[in-house]
Amino acid sequence: MSGAKVTSGELPAEAAGIVAGYAFDGPALDLGALLWDGQCHPGAQVRIPLAMLNRHGLVAGATGTGKTKTLQLIAEQLSAQGVPVFLADIKGDVSGICAPGEANDKVTGRARDVGQAWEPRGFPCEFYALGGLGTGIPVRATVTSFGPILLSKVLQLNQTQEQSLGLIFHYADQKGLELVDLKDLRAVVAFLTSDEGKPELKNIGGLSTATAGVILRALTSFEAQGMGDFFGEPEFDTSELLRSGEGGGAGAGAGAEGQGLVSVLELPSVQDKPALFSTFLMWLLADLYHDLPEVGDLDKPKLVFFFDEAHLLFSGASKAFLESITQTVRLIRSKGVGVFFVTQTPKDVPADVLAQLGNRVQHALRAFTPDDEKALKATVRTFPNSAYDLEETLTALGTGEAVVTVLSEKGAPTPVAVTRLRAPQSLMGPVEAGALERAVRGSALYGRYAEAVDRESAYERLSARAPAEGSAGGSAEAPRGRAPQSSREPEKGGSVVEQVVGSGMFKSLLRSVGTQLGREISRSVFGTARRRR
Repeated sequence: MSGAKVTSGELPAEAAGIVAGYAFDGPALDLGALLWDGQCHPGAQVRIPLAMLNRHGLVAGATGTGKTKTLQLIAEQLSAQGVPVFLADIKGDVSGICAPGEANDKVTGRARDVGQAWEPRGFPCEFYALGGLGTGIPVRATVTSFGPILLSKVLQLNQTQEQSLGLIFHYADQKGLELVDLKDLRAVVAFLTSDEGKPELKNIGGLSTATAGVILRALTSFEAQGMGDFFGEPEFDTSELLRSGEGGGAGAGAGAEGQGLVSVLELPSVQDKPALFSTFLMWLLADLYHDLPEVGDLDKPKLVFFFDEAHLLFSGASKAFLESITQTVRLIRSKGVGVFFVTQTPKDVPADVLAQLGNRVQHALRAFTPDDEKALKATVRTFPNSAYDLEETLTALGTGEAVVTVLSEKGAPTPVAVTRLRAPQSLMGPVEAGALERAVRGSALYGRYAEAVDRESAYERLSARAPAEGSAGGSAEAPRGRAPQSSREPEKGGSVVEQVVGSGMFKSLLRSVGTQLGREISRSVFGTARRRR
């Protein structure tokens, strides 16, 4: 709730001009109050128009400056206005968004400073965990839908190996070999490097035995680290992230009509595997991009997606990977999804991606080293001209203070405003472990995703093939287990049609035709598969 507006006579002309830039007519999120000459002005509110949240954003700042609390503040206001939110909880301290906050001197003092009518409030939440590692509803992806480009990032393959992995996926698509989990992909690569599969390897073109061997070793090592649990079925349906809080989710507001659901991906158990969780976040975003229809500009976004520790996503990324990220960020806006990248400095985000981020909340930066000073100067250059000395201001900001510029309702950048941010209404810290566990097991989604399913796929089909064919070798045109001879050949005395239709050759032909026409996977951004739901 905004405080009383100030008049132009209460502030210097420059400050009054800044305040006027945040006087929006439509629904908006309240970030905090303007700081000018070291004084906080509770009547001068700094806000973000709700309709501009799909124009993406950046929340940046050094460790300990309040980025996580800023995410919490924005997320709970979005939920209150009916917008679903996705948050990645890297450190395990965001789960408190489902519970009412606790009043103390710091909270009440902050609320008084910024003109906030603070009251404790929880918001409807669902809690997820990658592969069920940790406390949360398991989130899994099949290897097929994950695609070769994202998987290459996880496996830390170079550009040549990434291209080769793409050929392996193409081969599996053509032959109807479903890649559900890592053992499926490992089985396909092992087959292609075997004496029987080497002719198939040559037919693919551009894939050497040595490169396939490198990929196989990377897969084996990755699986040995316990990463196999993240790939499999049931695969998570990303449309779950678009729900409202009605009828599901934990928190004081659960079941309240009109509130957006806050989906929290709990990552403390995998925070030492940054490439894995950052790439999985990108898969979630790419999958949403595939499935959502074009809607153009809406009064409010369908979902706002917070991408924490964003520098991990871009570190060591291939050219194809970066191009795919840029395309996804640029185009997903028209599907009603806003993306906020969260990192330490804007230089962590490639320029082509940074150019798409219209809303900025920049917390304090430190300048202890020459590299820090260089990063500070680079950050200042990314802001519009302002009345502040930003180099000095950015190093002097306190915890919970930030330099803000957003897009106005007309799509133009607002004046740069140094802002003291509001206090979140929900609990600023983790909820008790038992309460989190109860929330997860009490979810309607738990029974749908909790138990892993291992159905017949590439591994089982290739395993069945080996004993059936012995050492005869041959092509992998239909790489699946063959039925016993008696089931393939018709009984003598049947009609000519029955003999032909029942013959192994005819069935093999049908499988081949079906493979070529029906099993080729349609792939798009990141080489991820379009799922047929």
